[in-house]
Amino acid sequence: MVRKSILLAEDDRNDELLTLRALRKGIDPADVAVVRDGAAVLDYLFAAGEYTERDASDLPRVLLLDLKMPKLNGHEVIERLRADKRTRDLPIVVLTSSDLDRDMAQSYRLGANSYVQKPVDSEKFRQAVEQLASYWLRVNRIPRQSLSQV
Repeated sequence: MVRKSILLAEDDRNDELLTLRALRKGIDPADVAVVRDGAAVLDYLFAAGEYTERDASDLPRVLLLDLKMPKLNGHEVIERLRADKRTRDLPIVVLTSSDLDRDMAQSYRLGANSYVQKPVDSEKFRQAVEQLASYWLRVNRIPRQSLSQV
């Protein structure tokens, strides 16, 4: 199966479309996998449920994670990913509309690598997503193997 560079966890269709549109400028849309709830994030990453054919060892370069999602919220997802050695090192960027300090603090406490509040203005939103993709896919360096395997 083809490796996806970004896993986008977003339940709002409008935000999904805005994000995908912004990502098209920097990467091939085929390099983005989209899931719409917290349980689907875990299924995708651990090759369970509808994703059993996926190679669970083939992790995306970054997870863009909304906080307010059905089934499992973003904080529950972060907690489960950081508790599992297979996903402990996966870069997680919280991309949310929440500007609450407690959401930000909790995200970092649980192990998020970055917290970005979604700009309301569509042009600023596009720029923010483009910058995120550029940083995590072009600038940021990751080890050839997971840090948990080193």
